[in-house]
Amino acid sequence: MRISDSGTRSVLEVDGESIMPSAGKPRQILALLALYPGRVVPVPTLMEEIWGQDLPNSALTTLQTYILQLRRRLGTAMGPGRPGAAKEVLTTRHGGYLLQVPQEAVDVHAYENLVARGLAAFEGGDDEGAAARLRAGLAQWQGPALVDVRVGPVLAIEVMRLEESRLVAVERRIDVDLRLGRHTELLAELTELTARHAQHEGLHSQLMVALYRSGRQGAALDAYRRLRGRLIGELGVEPSPQLQRLHQAMLTVDPALDVVAGPRRGSTFDLYAA
Repeated sequence: MRISDSGTRSVLEVDGESIMPSAGKPRQILALLALYPGRVVPVPTLMEEIWGQDLPNSALTTLQTYILQLRRRLGTAMGPGRPGAAKEVLTTRHGGYLLQVPQEAVDVHAYENLVARGLAAFEGGDDEGAAARLRAGLAQWQGPALVDVRVGPVLAIEVMRLEESRLVAVERRIDVDLRLGRHTELLAELTELTARHAQHEGLHSQLMVALYRSGRQGAALDAYRRLRGRLIGELGVEPSPQLQRLHQAMLTVDPALDVVAGPRRGSTFDLYAA
């Protein structure tokens, strides 16, 4: 069994055959259960995801019907030779339901495992290992998380968590690429990322360093000027002290900005942390 619950399609496959329900609410239930494989998801949590705080009188009965529908799809895919197997996979527990599948069968957990290993390599100074693992983890994504699932209040929190996790993984992968001297190759990606995240200081620091190391000091200083203008105009705040120090280092052509002189650990944003 393989479950993908991040990317452009949410998929539940048994022996290569998709059995993802087309109805909205059963898809929500399956997505939420898949995010916690091997763990009981309480009935109140499932109800909140489907109906919010406005529960219908028939909420429990309707939820049980959705679970039954999911089990039927599982049972059909598993075949007549395994009677009762669907109940062993989608199991009733006291107070809730549990999807009994290994974590590695769920793409999002494969992603999180690869990213965790990549971040550990990053902190340990293993740049090549960090780059490979972070790229492999990010390759699990094909687009926004749960894009084809109606998202209720519980899944909305999970989507935000996953999106933030993905952005952190992208930042750390770019940090590694900068440490490996791949600054020119990063310019197009960083230009897009800073346009999407117009107030994100970490990404802007990476763009500034990539431009500076590509021989484009003026463009690096202009990136800082534009970010500073947005922060002051939209939030009424100056850039952080470390970003201001990075800007000053570029003005004075600080040798520490060179690839060979740069630190082997830490993020680009913290090059000039106090």
